[in-house]
Amino acid sequence: MTDIAMPDVLTSFARMRRRRVMILWSLAALLAVSISLDLAVGPSGMGLSRSLAALFGADGASHGDIVILRHVRLPQAVAAVLVGAALALAGAEMQSILRNPLASPFTLGVSAAASLGAALAFVFGIGLPGLASVWLVPGNAFVFAFGAVMLLSALSHRHGTGNDTLILLGIALVFALNAIVALLQFVASEAALQQFVFWTLGNVSQVGWAQLAILAAALAICLPLSLASGNALTSLAFGTDRAASFGIDVKRLRFFTLLRISLLASIAVAFVGTIGFVGLVGPHIARLLVGEDHRVFLPASLLSGAVILSLASLVSKILVPGVLLSIGVVTSLVGIPVFAVLILRRGKI
Repeated sequence: MTDIAMPDVLTSFARMRRRRVMILWSLAALLAVSISLDLAVGPSGMGLSRSLAALFGADGASHGDIVILRHVRLPQAVAAVLVGAALALAGAEMQSILRNPLASPFTLGVSAAASLGAALAFVFGIGLPGLASVWLVPGNAFVFAFGAVMLLSALSHRHGTGNDTLILLGIALVFALNAIVALLQFVASEAALQQFVFWTLGNVSQVGWAQLAILAAALAICLPLSLASGNALTSLAFGTDRAASFGIDVKRLRFFTLLRISLLASIAVAFVGTIGFVGLVGPHIARLLVGEDHRVFLPASLLSGAVILSLASLVSKILVPGVLLSIGVVTSLVGIPVFAVLILRRGKI
């Protein structure tokens, strides 16, 4: 019976592996289509054919089309892809390391800390010494967001804090930081308040190639490390005790995972402002498609997040004719009902 069953198991495994590979390729293809549409849509009315001609420098492309595409639309499209990928990858690792399907990078106060750093820059002009004015807001947002997660990570590593306690500490930090931000808004000038509110809505239109290079470098560094930890993260689904019995140093794994999460989420938030729910919804879509095997789940989460934010960038241009909405508004409109469904489903388990 064993000799008969083994080929069936191997066949099922091979079929499942092919299915997962096809899903990854399908997500990549959907992302390519979304990017193409995002490049083609805009107030100039270029269309897909003119956009592709300008992108590849075809003979018939006008100088105006090339400038619009390469200096306006292309950076925005790339920013949406990179930010979505970074937030979803961070969210996938966050949900795995905390073993909480409702966790996301913002659970630990990344967004609130970044908002505080940005508010200090907008209201008082406070920033890192020697930093150029153009980098003042993203520099502050990154330092505060990264510092908040590292503070919580240090507390958990030193005192052996459990996952639930770490989440509660993060929630407490969110309320405390939001209170400080509210005080800063109260004393801010009208111009500074307007700039800050626009930043908090989340927008990819102000991101340049220098910021995109930094975010791409962070992804290039973190993704291989995340994939290398895939088996260890998968084992956490069986519980920390079982993972420890496999020889995994759970505390060390959690520390370095939180380090990657804070790096990806803080850089993304620093450059584009607050964009919620991508780090929550992206991993859930990937989990439904490919399951919990992190060797496939992490790349699927990355691609899902990139697709979500790329589509959100497209919708932000066409939802209200003649108006370019902030991308954070679009993700919130979609993410809030999804978040509610996840809570209701979790309550039935």
